Amino acid sequence: MRPDRAPTSFDIAHLAGVTQPTVSRALSGSPMVSEATRKRIEAIARQLNYKVDKAASSLRKRRSDTLALLFFEDPTADESLINPFFVAMLGSITRATKRAGYDLLVSFQQLSDDWHMDYEDSHKADGLILLGYGDWEIYRKRVAQLSAQGTRFARWGSVEAAESLRGLGTTIGSDNRSGGEMAARHLIALGRKRIAFLGHASSHYPEFLARFQGVAEALSEARLSPPLQADAITTEDAGAAAVRALIETGLQFDSIVAASDLIAIGAMRALEERGLSVPKDVAITGFDDIPAAVSTRPPLTTVVQDTQTAGQMLVDSVRAQLEGLPVPDTMLSTRLVVRRSCGTI
Repeated sequence: MRPDRAPTSFDIAHLAGVTQPTVSRALSGSPMVSEATRKRIEAIARQLNYKVDKAASSLRKRRSDTLALLFFEDPTADESLINPFFVAMLGSITRATKRAGYDLLVSFQQLSDDWHMDYEDSHKADGLILLGYGDWEIYRKRVAQLSAQGTRFARWGSVEAAESLRGLGTTIGSDNRSGGEMAARHLIALGRKRIAFLGHASSHYPEFLARFQGVAEALSEARLSPPLQADAITTEDAGAAAVRALIETGLQFDSIVAASDLIAIGAMRALEERGLSVPKDVAITGFDDIPAAVSTRPPLTTVVQDTQTAGQMLVDSVRAQLEGLPVPDTMLSTRLVVRRSCGTI
């Protein structure tokens, strides 16, 4: 290379012993290039002080080098309208897109809007990441339309329910059934025998349904009565209302598995209003491990979902689709964090 001219990707390819397209893929963060090759190419690029012209690269690829993250509004106690569970995942997604050399467009959507039509114009973003969905039966029809438009997307949600969307984008989600089962088994080990589940348990809310099924399975294995159940969406008010409704039935329960931490926090408030002590009278577990779970009185035992891995996998999934690679749906494991809302064994 002559000292009087700027380095090119062909110079990097020569020094790295690879082809020029491999250099382009590596510097754009393509999952088609191995980690070792990518690091070697990046090191040579730094030595040569090589700078990627993102505008020219995007023009050649007819891409915007932008991913769009669609948040669907959730009812919240504040004005954010963001489920706090997704806040941690937002950080992971932001870091993953930066590492991959993409910009991130964050958009808030109302579930009633025709959001699936907004991104028919592929120049807005190369691909989408979807967080939240409300009623699954409505949402899945719109996802099918989104796929029919040729949009590349990954969504966080129920992997089991995504069987009906096989081949339409990719789904990253937690093992919700196992999470519900872990929570119930922990309560059973503490000697609790009458467990109530707070959260919708129907095909309209498949993640909650899987958590309910896990609880029911644990109770069945222990030869205990099936769980009581009260509907609740993911808000504190809904959790409080569900507990009040259960108490009004006169049915006895000594423990609660809540389908989310927000539901659990609302339930704890309602139990206190009725003069019931947690965990002495009623032990309780949540699901999500949002920051507020540590601050409740007592601190909340909860099922943890791996938001860091989830955010990275959502970004990687969209990128792989853009490269034309097959991407399977992925179910992530969960774990139980034990705090004082259940007492001790």
